[in-house]
Amino acid sequence: MAFDFYMPDIGEGVVEGEIVAWRVKEGDMVKLDQPIVEVMTDKATVEIPSPRAGKILKLNYKDGDICPVGKILLVIEEAGGVASAPSRPPHGHTPVSPPKGPGSPGGSLAQHVAPVAAAPQSGIQVIDATASRSKTLATPATRRLARQLGVEIGRVPASGKHGRVTTEDVKQFQNTALVPSKPQQGLSTESSLRSPITSQPGFLEERIPLRGMRKKIAEAMSRSVHTAAHFTYVEEIDMTELVLVRDRAKSRAADRGVKLNYLPFIVKAVVSSLKKWPQLNASLDESTQEIVRKKYYHIGIAAQGPGGLVVSTVRDADMRSIFDLSREIDRLGDAVKSNTATRDDLSGSTFTISSLGKLGGVLATPIINFPEVAILGVHKIEEKPAVRNGQIVIRHLMNLSISVDHRLADGWDGAMFLQDVKSLLEDPTTMFMEMV
Repeated sequence: MAFDFYMPDIGEGVVEGEIVAWRVKEGDMVKLDQPIVEVMTDKATVEIPSPRAGKILKLNYKDGDICPVGKILLVIEEAGGVASAPSRPPHGHTPVSPPKGPGSPGGSLAQHVAPVAAAPQSGIQVIDATASRSKTLATPATRRLARQLGVEIGRVPASGKHGRVTTEDVKQFQNTALVPSKPQQGLSTESSLRSPITSQPGFLEERIPLRGMRKKIAEAMSRSVHTAAHFTYVEEIDMTELVLVRDRAKSRAADRGVKLNYLPFIVKAVVSSLKKWPQLNASLDESTQEIVRKKYYHIGIAAQGPGGLVVSTVRDADMRSIFDLSREIDRLGDAVKSNTATRDDLSGSTFTISSLGKLGGVLATPIINFPEVAILGVHKIEEKPAVRNGQIVIRHLMNLSISVDHRLADGWDGAMFLQDVKSLLEDPTTMFMEMV
């Protein structure tokens, strides 16, 4: 008996999923709960198991396709030919509760949060009130951009697969609306909107589909740049004293199985400064137009993973010791590299630190991990000449840059916050005195 398996609703406002990779092909025999497809949504990457044992008759979508929630994902011929109801009625909407993460009781799906994506905290929920949701297929990020630009999403021509409105569609629609209706003499309306793109034979090029994690990174970065009003402030930090402290602590850390670097110290300085400047440990609830100041300190660590930029989350950083922070940062880094990080590992940060370690360069202007208010860029430590007490001496110097959403915090706030971080890093004794 043929069994229609509909794309499940995994909650949190998800209306569609991108087929990342099929684990089966038509004609394969599958067992109950055998992983059959990996699907990426705005919130997470999930591995969906087979709801029945039997033979795969038809796969309705290819890798890279977008499957809306409630559409038939695949058809299975059940083993033994026993008749059963489809996975959900063709009409109506029955949400399916999201599965537990790896290692959780009852969990049958392995979940990984998409990069720089933040799951709602308890008591905090952003509601998409777009009235045309049922008629227009678009991701929450695209709908949010439309609201920011004052575009009625229901009027935007869709270029995405299966009639999906993309962020580029929204931006193109707004640009078209801003173009004067009367073209300049000798210039057609079409040519005034865009320049023609031609392809010449003989050019060497490679075309790679924008899909999966890279696509989610692109959407997240675009949303942040088009929503938050970025400004960046930079300060030079004299890390000489902290270099000495770390060198003295390395052997004790090694005895406890800890590989100690500078990031745990920076996390501690950031948490201490956030308590003085709570407007930087916040987010904007766009549905209620309220600034939500967080009284918990979950510090995001932005780093490069196998598939692209990933933000892992050190929860309750204010309650951890330097050694404990170091262990947790290492654990999260290993989980990201091995692609075993859970949803909790990759969501819920309230403030993010972006560091490339020794490759940190001289200066960068990091993009805010939306919907957070600010992100700190950490750059490499170098021995450089500096003037101290009228003498030129060699010091360990490093630049820190902070990008702040000017809608929710002022330049004064960002500058004073970074000055507090600077004073704690330059005099580690005061940092330890302020630890809780």
